[in-house]
Amino acid sequence: MIKIKRVYDPASREDGFRILVDRLWPRGISKERAHINVWMEEIAPTNELRNWYSHDPDKWEEFQTRYRKELSAKSDLVEQVRHFEKEKEVITLVYSSKEMKLNNAVALKAILSAK
Repeated sequence: MIKIKRVYDPASREDGFRILVDRLWPRGISKERAHINVWMEEIAPTNELRNWYSHDPDKWEEFQTRYRKELSAKSDLVEQVRHFEKEKEVITLVYSSKEMKLNNAVALKAILSAK
């Protein structure tokens, strides 16, 4: 099972294995408070894509397409997340964005769930 959670929300046992999927470490939060099991910064969108998207809802569909294309070149990382899901049963993709519905963790979950 794949869950999604904002890093600023309290961690819980129900989160299972917590994977930070942002390129940058979240502002103002310590590693202890974040309770991250693994930081997969390379699975995050590139800085170019992140800056282009800038959480503009009008760009959401195109962002997902571009992000999927970026991830096709990082299939080893995608498979690593799938391995964590099988091994740990519950994983939580952790992100820092204030945007809760249109962010890279949501897009990544959709990509992982599609296969």
